[in-house]
Amino acid sequence: MAETEHMQKTAILQKFLDLDQRGSVIAEYVWIDGTGNMRSKGRTLNKKITSVEQLPEWNFDGSSTNQAPGHDSDIYLKPVALYPDPFRGGDNIVVLAECFNNDGTPNKFNHRHEAAKLFNAHKDEEIWFGLEQEYTLFDMYDNVYGWPKGGFPAPQGPYYCGVGAGKVYARDVIEAHYRACLYAGINLSGINAEVMPSQWEFQVGPCTGIAMGDQLWMARYFLHRVAEEFGVKISFHPKPLKGDWNGAGCHTNVSTKNMRAPGGMKYIDEAIEKLSKRHLEHIKLYGADNELRLTGRHETASMTAFSAGVANRGASIRIPRAVAREGYGYFEDRRPASNIDPYLVTGIMCETVCGAIDDADMSKEFDRESS
Repeated sequence: MAETEHMQKTAILQKFLDLDQRGSVIAEYVWIDGTGNMRSKGRTLNKKITSVEQLPEWNFDGSSTNQAPGHDSDIYLKPVALYPDPFRGGDNIVVLAECFNNDGTPNKFNHRHEAAKLFNAHKDEEIWFGLEQEYTLFDMYDNVYGWPKGGFPAPQGPYYCGVGAGKVYARDVIEAHYRACLYAGINLSGINAEVMPSQWEFQVGPCTGIAMGDQLWMARYFLHRVAEEFGVKISFHPKPLKGDWNGAGCHTNVSTKNMRAPGGMKYIDEAIEKLSKRHLEHIKLYGADNELRLTGRHETASMTAFSAGVANRGASIRIPRAVAREGYGYFEDRRPASNIDPYLVTGIMCETVCGAIDDADMSKEFDRESS
């Protein structure tokens, strides 16, 4: 089957997208399912929506998304954020929603709820995050996009931030995603081709508190939707290809108000000391199959040993050279894998750096999924 048969016929679709909706608005509700993937469905509303409070709750069949048993399958969607829809345009919106059980408790795969408690308790810290989301492109037959069929491209070297045919692949997908995110109000701060061919990265942030997880999830959603139109699959697996190829991470940049002020290096050092004592708790929440990536090779640290250093991309925590020179700024946690739940990672980071609170424990969130 020709590759083009998997691509959406957007030219045909456009004449329908241009039709008058006669005052109706389409809201596409998006949520995270029980496998760490994203789901969505649309509904019609009878007026323009300007705030989350105007949005109705909704529900879905949780037995079809690994979030509920068949005999008690209703899961409720509570809107938490909304964005202009870059695909339908006009007054149409995309809605991020949290998942709740019918007794009002958060669904066990809803990690946003606990993270929000921590950020609210520590709002005076003004904790900022910036996430570097790496991902890999595949074709519809699960071959790395653009690679020779049954073979391999030349070794790594010319592809990172590469320019030119044979060095970068699918730049049209990446550019379309960039524009979609900016249109939707996502704080997407940059993109670049990565070390492995057909691996790319986008950066989201800085974002404060819970907005970091919200925006990364939505940026992922927009990436999947854009890739649909090009007949391309997106993989967030941390080691999509065995061998001498880089894995994919989601490096997490962190700062508090005190770290960003002159003299902030003291607070950065204190944070790193706290992180060193909770290495295993963090690793537990830093993504499935991360042991395939954190080997001490390909610009990664060892999974079993904590380390920190200035400008060291082989350390668990990297302090940028400019931060060390100026004495304030931020640090980068290089351990998180590309398939993280950002609510878990930013939540436990807040818990470790800023302090635990009585009614939230991010280190137990992973166990809750298995209960």
